[in-house]
Amino acid sequence: MIGTNQKGTEKSILALVSIVALLLLVGGMFLSLWSAGQMAETVKQQFNEEQLVIARNIANLVERELQVLKREFSLIGKELAPGPVYPERVNPRIQITLNRIVEMGVRSIDLIEVESRKIYTFMPNQRWIARDMPAQYPADALAGENGNGKNIGLTQPLLKCSRMSLELSSLLEGNPPNILQMNVNLSWFMTPLLREARSGKTGYAWVIDQNGNFLYHPETDFIGKNAFDIRKEKYPSISFQKINMIQKDKMLMGQAGMGSYVSGWHRGITGKIEKLIAFNPINISGSPKLQWFVAVVAPVSEVAGTVKKGYQNQMLLQGFILAIVLLAATFLIFIEKRWSGVLEQTVSERTEELKRSEEKYRSLVESAEDFIFTVDEKGVLVTMNSFTADFFGGSKSDFIGKHLSILLSPSIAEKQMNHIAHVYRFGKSIRNEIELSLGPHQFWINANFMPLKNDEKNVNGVLCIARDITENKNLEKQLVNTEKLASLGTLAAGVAHEINNPLGVILGFCDLLLQKSDMDSQTYSDLKIIERQGHHCKEIVENLLSFSRSEKIGLETVDLNTCLNDLFKVVGHTLEMHRIELTTELTVGLPKINADPRQLQQVFLNVINNAVSAMGHGGVLKIQTGFERNGRKITVRISDNGRGIEPENMDRIFEPFFTTKPEGEGTGLGLFVSYGIVNRLGGTLTCVSQPGAGPRNGSQATTFTITLPV
Repeated sequence: MIGTNQKGTEKSILALVSIVALLLLVGGMFLSLWSAGQMAETVKQQFNEEQLVIARNIANLVERELQVLKREFSLIGKELAPGPVYPERVNPRIQITLNRIVEMGVRSIDLIEVESRKIYTFMPNQRWIARDMPAQYPADALAGENGNGKNIGLTQPLLKCSRMSLELSSLLEGNPPNILQMNVNLSWFMTPLLREARSGKTGYAWVIDQNGNFLYHPETDFIGKNAFDIRKEKYPSISFQKINMIQKDKMLMGQAGMGSYVSGWHRGITGKIEKLIAFNPINISGSPKLQWFVAVVAPVSEVAGTVKKGYQNQMLLQGFILAIVLLAATFLIFIEKRWSGVLEQTVSERTEELKRSEEKYRSLVESAEDFIFTVDEKGVLVTMNSFTADFFGGSKSDFIGKHLSILLSPSIAEKQMNHIAHVYRFGKSIRNEIELSLGPHQFWINANFMPLKNDEKNVNGVLCIARDITENKNLEKQLVNTEKLASLGTLAAGVAHEINNPLGVILGFCDLLLQKSDMDSQTYSDLKIIERQGHHCKEIVENLLSFSRSEKIGLETVDLNTCLNDLFKVVGHTLEMHRIELTTELTVGLPKINADPRQLQQVFLNVINNAVSAMGHGGVLKIQTGFERNGRKITVRISDNGRGIEPENMDRIFEPFFTTKPEGEGTGLGLFVSYGIVNRLGGTLTCVSQPGAGPRNGSQATTFTITLPV
């Protein structure tokens, strides 16, 4: 009886334990389901935040590239504005710009003569096309009384965007004024920037305009079509209400954000596919306001699939344990712990994959050849990419945690701190240009300070993205120098023509007096001095006229290396007398150019003579030739290790009559005339110099670079 009661008690205990175990198991199953959902949502949220960073980076990249196009358009407009806009005159300069920006999607540049109602279209490496202006020209380009087009309505640069193209228009000041237009193929412009964009393994990016038209999409059939219409047309069985709402109420309103939707396509796979999306506006123009919108998308299955699969396996296992829970409660606990470890490992692996994905997109910042760093309110550097650290001669650990003044001089650092304080105070970006001195080199940097905000929309840091614009500054300086020399050339031509007449009279009467004078007399000797000085003046006048002469010179096909080798035979003795060593690096197989070989040799001889004078007695003269395939140009570099040119003289070396040689040793016309010869051939003549880098350290003090078109 007692045994029976004991067995009954054990059965009751076993039943109680089983019930408790069953309740715990059921509760565990519901908890697992809830945990799986929470984990999946967390992972999707983190992944979408990464996609938002990518979308912002793409937006910044597109905005920077558009700024480059606008700057190029502004530069060529300024260059063409001062003079008459004949196609023959402007074609070489426009072709130089086209060759530089054709890879950015620029299709053509139009020059519109309003008064003659002519349109000249310039395309890369082609002759311009002239056509009559259509009778009904766009109202925002022309305006006037009675439709005669006398008053130009376009008072500032205008930017237009259609489904497949972008058009920049600007007024060229003059009498009469004219219009300059740049036409950009958006597909050519967008594809290089977004083709390699990735989110996860198969995610991609697409761009729409303010009307919802696709400007870029991996599915080329979508490009140029309205996003709302093409989705409905291609996949009528799928409801696109969610993505349409995101586009209409958020993206097209200029908002940045994240979300999810159901799509019917993903990289060739069709059917209902749930996707995560992060989007950001691209600011194209402020007035009139024009925006594009970039979206980065990836399928949810890539992000949460593995986590859900792990939890599904756990549920199956728990169902199996339910069948044997009465026999092996202890074993159930063991299995639960074991699979919990498996799930933790799975989550850890997914987290590691997300970290690798984050590192991948951080590498975009690291590989960018821009200055990217963040600072706090006190100007302490928080983060920095490798390019910035390398530029300032150190590693990131050398600068992070230290004040901004470690990179900049005290005066410049103080100015940037004012900008940082402005960003913290008003929460808006601010842009400025910074001039830096690193050793003997001068750099110009265009810096943009942007606010970093937390969830409460408070600024908790400042991001600086800056770009080296030294080359653009040099181009601006070269443009100013060219305009100055052009004015001087015109003035010199006028003065030379005025001097030639009285100079001819002086030399004529001097010759008559010489014929009447005894060769042994003092008068004859004095007249010969007058004659020599008169011929010297005549030579100076001829040099001035040769610079400003605009008529065509006799051109022939010239082998540049042969031209230089012939010149070496002439200057060889002079170099030996001054104990100057000549080293040459002449590239074999250079394309030939169209030029006058005698004038080319005059240019090279003038530069070599200046180098000999700078080195005095002893030095190394190095001459190199090369070919730039991208620009289709031949380059000649003439370097010496003489005393160099002082910085205050660099802007004056091409001016007429400017010389640093002692009185009587130079006229100051050598480089002036050489610049005119090279400019008439469509080339450039530039100079860089480091005073003090002489023969003692073997470095090159002065280098003249001559570029000539093939």
